[in-house]
Amino acid sequence: MTTVIKGGTVVTAGDTFAADVLVAGEQIVAVGRGLSGDTIIDASGAYVIPGGIDVHTHLDMPFGGTVSSDDFFTGHRAAAFGGTTMHIDFAIQPKGASLRETLDLWHAKAAGKAAIDYGFHVAITDLTDAVLAELPQSIAYGVPSVKLFMAYKGVLQVDDATLFRAMQQAARHKVLIMVHAENGDVIDLLVKDALAAGKLAPKYHALTRPPELEAEATARAVRLAEVAGAPLYVVHLTNAGALEAVRLARARGLSHQIFAETCSQYFFFTKDDLDREGFEGAKWVCSPPFRSAGDHAALWQGVADNSLQIVSTDHCPFWFAGGVQGRVPGKELGRASFAQIPNGCPGIEERLMLLYTHGVRTGRISLNRWVELCATNPAKLFGCYPRKGTVAPGADADVVVWDPEARRTLSAATLHQNTDYSLYEGWEVVGAPRTVLSRGRVLVDDGQWRGEAGVGQFIHRQPFGR
Repeated sequence: MTTVIKGGTVVTAGDTFAADVLVAGEQIVAVGRGLSGDTIIDASGAYVIPGGIDVHTHLDMPFGGTVSSDDFFTGHRAAAFGGTTMHIDFAIQPKGASLRETLDLWHAKAAGKAAIDYGFHVAITDLTDAVLAELPQSIAYGVPSVKLFMAYKGVLQVDDATLFRAMQQAARHKVLIMVHAENGDVIDLLVKDALAAGKLAPKYHALTRPPELEAEATARAVRLAEVAGAPLYVVHLTNAGALEAVRLARARGLSHQIFAETCSQYFFFTKDDLDREGFEGAKWVCSPPFRSAGDHAALWQGVADNSLQIVSTDHCPFWFAGGVQGRVPGKELGRASFAQIPNGCPGIEERLMLLYTHGVRTGRISLNRWVELCATNPAKLFGCYPRKGTVAPGADADVVVWDPEARRTLSAATLHQNTDYSLYEGWEVVGAPRTVLSRGRVLVDDGQWRGEAGVGQFIHRQPFGR
């Protein structure tokens, strides 16, 4: 059986052209004019783009005395409704566990639930000699990217010596090092000072994690990677100072080695959102926190000039009103103190729509750059291109028929993430998926769910640079 996506305009990172797309089984087999197939999907008036790839998510993740509220089915369903057909989740190493044991825990979370394709990064929290020796095996595990935290002192944070040892090993074996770049030692002191002074409201989450501490840690991570010769990917970069550290490194000849992402939410919100009336600001508590309007402009410039290569989501949803009606606990855990609010926000469904509306339609980025940021660069940097991230013969048929004039009002009541709020409640977007396919299967069509749990596959990714 074959399917032809007919009459649309194909958009890749490099080209825009009118063509049909022929799918046989799970793959694209032809792109051209006048193609025919057993089933026709009408793409008239629409763009035909590769499915989005979100390289930074946290599904079913234990954190702060609870667990993120989306599992590998609800998160995947929400992703598909937003035009994302693959994601890479963080497997967080428990103390004392090997990398293999850590990955087995996360494979079990996905088993029987996955509705789109997925991969893993390992977040290393306990770099013993045995784990350091095992690090090269991450290639064989299909997980050629590992993350280390420079923040969350006493929980996830590693020191500089540990980070550097990991970088040295990664440099030898084509493993990509990822960092959460904030100065956790100083943040820990600022948090303790705030608590002692009785400053407990959500706004103090942002005020105890100032942008200078992200900029300092980013610059430090860049220089350590430079000495180690390791490829480095800075996750969820939020501000102009941190961006400057990345931009300077790339300008001095390290564009093959130093990479960074931002996340869709960091274009739109500021630390003032954490100071909303009552406890409402807890919805905006994530790490790193939101910054200033000036940083929004810097980030838009960064994605336009390729100082930032990817836009992801850091999707880590928690209930605002958890612990009731069968829900796991959520943001309410921090009513007494900002330091107890689970860090994270939902966003896996809204990403492509927000960036199309506020990026492409406003002229901040081109149509091709939108595809590059959301699909092609993620596939290239994280070892699954050209199987993923493009519309071309031989690629998986992860394809989105995108209606450029469709209007949607974003709301927790109509989005599909398993939480009770959206940061974008009531916002209108223009441009949305009409039909979404994953390896040739239709997941979403005209607002209707046609996917199923258990058909998503783990994608064994190639070493960095391959």
